[in-house]
Amino acid sequence: MANIENPLVAFNFGLEIEGKLSGYFTKVSGIGSESEVVEHKVVNAETGETIIQKIPGRLTWTNITLTRGVTSNIDVWQWRQQVVDGKVDEARTNCSIIAYNQAGEEIGRWNLENAWPSKVSGPEMDSGGANLMVEEMTIVHEGIVRVS
Repeated sequence: MANIENPLVAFNFGLEIEGKLSGYFTKVSGIGSESEVVEHKVVNAETGETIIQKIPGRLTWTNITLTRGVTSNIDVWQWRQQVVDGKVDEARTNCSIIAYNQAGEEIGRWNLENAWPSKVSGPEMDSGGANLMVEEMTIVHEGIVRVS
């Protein structure tokens, strides 16, 4: 009988930049990659039959969006400011997205290569509401590897 493993349940997510935890996030989306599909016509020399062969084309890495409640930690805003100031080479760094369970134990890790923040957006503010202030950050990168 096959060994069936239960899916992992993550409680929160961390962003680690150059080995330093930059904060916890409540939502992460966009971890992945995609290849264009190129259709290539091949003609069988013996039968004359045309076959459409699908081959992988250009590889793209999806942008990653992280969401969290606003805290006093402004690391991601400072990281984004490097890009705003035109210092993209300084902003590019390797970092990791880490998933934690309810006990605070690491249960998954994705390493990003040459990542930098393309967008940071602050909270919508409504003094009449009882909602938490939430900020979002979009990270672009040049490669991702799941290591655990």
